[in-house]
Amino acid sequence: MNTDFLLQNLTNPALLFFALGLFAVWVKSDLAIPKNSSKFISLYLLFSIGFKGGQELSHEVLDAQVFYSILFGVFLSMIIPAYTFFILKRKLSIADSGAIAAAYGSVSAVTFVTAVAFLETQQLELNGRMVAIMALMESPAIMVGIILISIYDQKELETGSKWGVIKHSLVNGSVLLIIGSLVIGYLADAKQAEGIKPFTNDLFKGFLAIFLLDMGISSGRKIKSFFEFGWFPIAFAALIPIINGCAVAILSGFITSDVSDRFIFSVLAASASYIAVPAAMKINVPKSNPGIYLPMALTVTFPINITVGLPLYFACCNLSIL
Repeated sequence: MNTDFLLQNLTNPALLFFALGLFAVWVKSDLAIPKNSSKFISLYLLFSIGFKGGQELSHEVLDAQVFYSILFGVFLSMIIPAYTFFILKRKLSIADSGAIAAAYGSVSAVTFVTAVAFLETQQLELNGRMVAIMALMESPAIMVGIILISIYDQKELETGSKWGVIKHSLVNGSVLLIIGSLVIGYLADAKQAEGIKPFTNDLFKGFLAIFLLDMGISSGRKIKSFFEFGWFPIAFAALIPIINGCAVAILSGFITSDVSDRFIFSVLAASASYIAVPAAMKINVPKSNPGIYLPMALTVTFPINITVGLPLYFACCNLSIL
């Protein structure tokens, strides 16, 4: 069963476009996605997933189950950076440890979007509450990373930036868009929402494929410089997501019995932010090195998650409820 899931995911067109991006860099092709187009596509993906999630959430009863799920998601976004920070600081600087911990406690919207597409191949639907939980998990991880840096090395943190990073994590463009789209989808009239359904649903997989092509090109360009930092960042970026994802796939069974929710929880726990967190760290912890945490998230963790991780986490969710 696990082999079938893996083979099915490896032949996913979106993933193959990611591989094409890597190949294009390897053969030194001039293939590139224009920056403005890439930004538009990323905004579209966030808008689409947020709006669809809001529509789904409007059909759900906001009961204790939803409340516990939200608390569980926020807890994960705080405990993951807390424990990974102490692993990282054994080999890396305080600033880099805090930045990497924040990235791995936060979430990757693109990995989330890819996981939603994977759910569809398993004939399962995303519950709208998970979109809200994903958006809520972005900020706490950034805050925990900054707090840990401030505790262990005050000099690494820009003076007066603690409140600034909290504000940034809440009004960051990607966070604001997905929360805003979620709210609009929740409030929108169902009949009127049908009018934009072709845009939010039918075009989704095509835009995802092009975006992953761009991610493949970006990853390929960062691979060489990343190896200069030794084996530790590579091992961490490869193993910690798998550990987090499998552990949460099982632990989430105490929160909900819904397989799709548990799968998304595991993916969120395994993913690493390479958009919101780097932006926050660049402003608030300038001594942290993006040459370490960006390639870790984008070149190692992201490919592992969308190839081996997704089918593995899904299998863990099913095995643990047998």
